[in-house]
Amino acid sequence: MKANEYKKMTSSDLEKELVELKSELFKLRFQNATNGLDNPMKIKTTKKNIARVKTVLREKELEEAE
Repeated sequence: MKANEYKKMTSSDLEKELVELKSELFKLRFQNATNGLDNPMKIKTTKKNIARVKTVLREKELEEAE
């Protein structure tokens, strides 16, 4: 997803998305360590999506503080 798509989501939805992405990253790392992963770039894109979600969550947190 793109950052602007994440910005449209609520904070609770973003928290759920973050949990899902972290579990997906764990599974991808496990697959990579055991039997090899078909597309290792999935790890990189998942990490970037986690960073995007965290950034949007922080932006929303700062907006609420003002």
